[in-house]
Amino acid sequence: MRRVEHVMGFPVSLRVDDEGIGIGEETADALFAWLREVDARFSPFRPDSEVCRYDRGELQLRDLSADLTEVLDLCELYRVATGGAFDVRLPGRPLDPCAVVKGWSVQRAAELLSAAGARRFILNAGGDVVVAGGPWRVGVRHPEYADQLCTVLELTDGGVATSARYERGDHIVDGRTGTPATGLLSISVVATSLTEADATATAAFAMGPEGVDWAAARPGCEVFAVDAERRVRRTPGFPVATVAA
Repeated sequence: MRRVEHVMGFPVSLRVDDEGIGIGEETADALFAWLREVDARFSPFRPDSEVCRYDRGELQLRDLSADLTEVLDLCELYRVATGGAFDVRLPGRPLDPCAVVKGWSVQRAAELLSAAGARRFILNAGGDVVVAGGPWRVGVRHPEYADQLCTVLELTDGGVATSARYERGDHIVDGRTGTPATGLLSISVVATSLTEADATATAAFAMGPEGVDWAAARPGCEVFAVDAERRVRRTPGFPVATVAA
């Protein structure tokens, strides 16, 4: 089964290769419905979203859903871990937990697939990918040339996320300084879950070059980064695909 829909401002593609286990369109319907629900509830761009209502003071912490409470707890965890470089509450800006919401919600979508019986699938949300039952090959876009890859990795189970400047410019801010983070061109993180991979990649990008070592030191994370001087840094365990003979 293959399906592509545009959700949360980017294309989301699903491919399920399992045969004979009854994974049908209704499972895909539920997956995309969940992502649309997340967009409606957590978007900082929708005035009626739970995030916006909380940010305006219309909801108190005790009124929040368990899902948003979980997301905000994760945001705080990464804020503390980065010494404030990762911060979803920047002065003068609305609350924006998107850096955690994307990976968290797509990981939950993958868990929905697994609960339905899927064993071999790939779910790609705007370049952030979660896979199961591999091996799967996943390309990482070159940070400067849209038609080129800077590396290809091979994943069996887990997630990979990339934070970079090429899609939205200097949109990631170092919360310690309040200025755009420009020390890296891109950083990709592989982890057991896309929640961890996505949040770690964004947090590390906000930290700049020091974020590469920080991300590499996190349990279960492997890193591939290109800094502003176009130097490549890669952890030994980053699962680069081998070239077939």
